[in-house]
Amino acid sequence: MAARMAKPARRAQLLDTALTLVRERGTDGLTLVTLADAADVSRPVVYDHFGTRAALLLSLYRLMDEQHRAAVARAIESTAGAAETARVLSRAYFACATDLPEFAAVSAALKGDPEAAAAQHQLLAEYVALMVAALTPYSDLTPKALRLRCVGVLGAAEAIAAELNHGRVTAPAAVAALTGLITGDLLRG
Repeated sequence: MAARMAKPARRAQLLDTALTLVRERGTDGLTLVTLADAADVSRPVVYDHFGTRAALLLSLYRLMDEQHRAAVARAIESTAGAAETARVLSRAYFACATDLPEFAAVSAALKGDPEAAAAQHQLLAEYVALMVAALTPYSDLTPKALRLRCVGVLGAAEAIAAELNHGRVTAPAAVAALTGLITGDLLRG
C-alpha cells in the first residue's frame, strides 16, 4: 500500500491517477475500485475522498476545467487588440480539446447526473465570464448581449472541438473558424 499522505496531497494523487486511467482505459475503466488498485491504496481511502463514481468523475471534470481556465487566463494576460485576443482565446480553447481529450469523455460520462449538470452549468458560466472580461474592451455590445453571444460561440467551439477530436478538421482550421466567429460577431471592427 502507498505511504500515508495528507488529505489534499492524496486527493491530488488520486485525481492524477484517475486521469491516467481515463487516458488508458476510457471512462468505463474508471471506478472507485480500479482507482484504488491503480493508486495502490485501500478502497476506503478512495471512498472517503469521492464516495461515488459520479463524484469522482465530477471532481476530475472540475480539475480539468480549472486547469483549462487557468491556461486561458494566462494566455490572454499578454494580449493586445481585438484580433489577437480572439486568436489567443481560440488557440487556448482548442489546446484543451487536443491536450485533454479526456475532458469530453468525462463530460459525456457525467450526462444525466443532476449534480454534474449543475456543476457543468456553473463552470460554463465561469468560462463565459472569463471570455466576456477578455472581450469587453473590444466590443460595442451590451454586457448582456456579449454574454449571450459568448455562450453561443462556446457552443460552436464545442462542436468544432468534436470535429477536431475526430480528425475531420486541423487545429489551425479550428482556430481560424472560432477566431472568425468571435471577431465577426462579438467585436468592433
